[in-house]
Amino acid sequence: SAGMSHRQITADPTARRLSQYRALLEVTESISVNRDLPDLIRDLSTRLKKAVQFDFIGLMLHDPARNVLRVCVFETPLGAEKLEGVEMAVDECPAGQVLMTQEPLIVDDVDVATVYPAVLELLRAEGIRGYCSLPLTSPVRRLGALSFGSLQPRAYLAEDVEFLGQVARQVAVAVDNALHRQESQNYRRELIEERDRLQLLLRVNNALVSNLDLKSLFIAISKSLRDVLRHDYTSLALHDKERDLLTLFAIDFPTGTGLLHEDMAMPLEGSRAGKAFLARKPMLIRNFESGEFYSDVSRRFTEEGLRSGISLPLLTNRGPIATMTLASRRESAFTERDVELMIQIAAQVAIAVENAVSVTEIAALKDKLAEEKLYLEDEIRAEFNFEEIIGESGALKGILQQVETVAGTDSTVLILGETGTGKELIARAIHNLSARRARTFVKLNCSAIPTGLLESELFGHEKGAFTGAIAQRIGRFELAHRGTLFLDEVGDIPLELQPKLLRVLQEQEFERLGSPRTIRTDARLVAATNRDLAGMVADRQFRSELYYRLNVFPIVVPPLRARAEDIPLLVRYFAQKLSRRMNKRIESVPGEAIEAMKAYHWPGNIRELENFVERAVILSKGSVLQAPVYELRNRAGTIEPVEAESSTLEHAEREHILKVLAEHRWPALGSLGAAAASLGMKRTTLQSRMKKLGIEKKVAAG
Repeated sequence: SAGMSHRQITADPTARRLSQYRALLEVTESISVNRDLPDLIRDLSTRLKKAVQFDFIGLMLHDPARNVLRVCVFETPLGAEKLEGVEMAVDECPAGQVLMTQEPLIVDDVDVATVYPAVLELLRAEGIRGYCSLPLTSPVRRLGALSFGSLQPRAYLAEDVEFLGQVARQVAVAVDNALHRQESQNYRRELIEERDRLQLLLRVNNALVSNLDLKSLFIAISKSLRDVLRHDYTSLALHDKERDLLTLFAIDFPTGTGLLHEDMAMPLEGSRAGKAFLARKPMLIRNFESGEFYSDVSRRFTEEGLRSGISLPLLTNRGPIATMTLASRRESAFTERDVELMIQIAAQVAIAVENAVSVTEIAALKDKLAEEKLYLEDEIRAEFNFEEIIGESGALKGILQQVETVAGTDSTVLILGETGTGKELIARAIHNLSARRARTFVKLNCSAIPTGLLESELFGHEKGAFTGAIAQRIGRFELAHRGTLFLDEVGDIPLELQPKLLRVLQEQEFERLGSPRTIRTDARLVAATNRDLAGMVADRQFRSELYYRLNVFPIVVPPLRARAEDIPLLVRYFAQKLSRRMNKRIESVPGEAIEAMKAYHWPGNIRELENFVERAVILSKGSVLQAPVYELRNRAGTIEPVEAESSTLEHAEREHILKVLAEHRWPALGSLGAAAASLGMKRTTLQSRMKKLGIEKKVAAG
């Protein structure tokens, strides 16, 4: 019977049934030795030909999620086009009907059949006349259909269908097992991938903890990424707020040629990273060939051979602060699943970048505060004329009205007046009455700074900008950002520096010495001078355009001789302040002393008056101020001639200290407590005054 043809077997029912039993045994054997579905169907194709006639065999599996049938295996000796992977809607193909009804479908003659025309047209094109499809169902689920085709019409009788149904039931068990095995392998593979990705997240987290330096952190993360995601390029770009662009902070590109490098600027428009930054969402770019990305950096990506990538914004509560980009020389190298992983990594990296940026900002702020602290300490050490405006004269009230008028604006103010009239005090009053009072009041005396260093004092310098520039220095305009800058003796600014000052006033921007970076400042300028700027402009000693820019709101401070009625108030104020500082108690000022001081013309103005009162406090023994009025002419305003050395305040103070030290038998420097107490001051204060007055050597010798 082994040599009998299929038609001969069909004519002999006993032989046919025996052949079918043998075929079923061979199906069982084939299932036991073939775990791979394509191998199983190919083997069955060879074995089943002994029991049933067919010219093609096809296995179609159902995808419940999409409700389609996909050709999984298609075997034929006809040389027809392979159909593996072709998908058909369930309601548009014979196998779909079989799946839904769980009943076999037989087409005796494809040429005359009218059902499912699209599928039957494919069969006709291959010469198929007879067709049979059977449900492929395991004990637990519907899998799809097993189909047979023949070049002969009416090739499948009822007996054949019954036999093929038994074959389909056995094949269904094998297919179900194979699918379970494949699903298990897929699940295992997913578990491995998930494990690798979780390990990557753990390594990134450990890198965040162990790397305080942002660049070291980036390298550690990039190295970990290479173990999980196949890529060629990684970069971290930080957002530059001032220029509103991205700067490549770090790159890991071992095979690059150098076209892409650190510190490169990337515009937000026309770059992939910029688009992700602006959209605040990741960008998966499967092919870099796009006219949308026209920036120079994007062009260099293409020249480096990079073809696809992912760009992600690093988001914080304050918004995006940076971007992270992965790129590959392969097209479509990344998947949506890769994007999901990178979103988790980007969230961790964003924290590190925010911390690093905050540390940098804090360091910069700390440096600025240190500069301000040193500046303010200098201010504290300076000798202020007075702590508040004293006086009730009409001239002073007129000035205060002007101060009140201009303080609320941001206009430049030019304070004019003689030396010692209190121009700085007027400047401080303008600042304290303005909206900037919570910010810094920065002072610079232009005449006290050497010409070569004045530019650095005003605008700052970078390390190495000139000989002796051993560290970066913040200039006064930068310190006064959102505050007030007071330039005293502005008439002493050299001509060559005046254009740069004019630019700051007009455009509110400048550059530090040695730096190409433009810095913007919102500093209000109040200037003061005792010189005739208009005359200097006429003599070409001062630039006219700068003079007009400074002279927006001039305030002329009157000399003390023009407000003599304020002298009694000033004398009492100074006497009280200075006696408290010297641990003395001055309770009254003689009327004749007041009259003598009112009659004097005070060429040094309030500063001279304060110095005179300080000397009087030093000389006073009791509670009455002993002013040396003999030094003042009676109402003429000139100083009476006195002996040379006794006319100076320092000489009088020195003589007084020497006298007390002599009374205490010239104690050693470490035993000055009693002498200091007699003088009404601390021991350390006495030591400081002695050093200033040159008494140290004499004490040491004594």
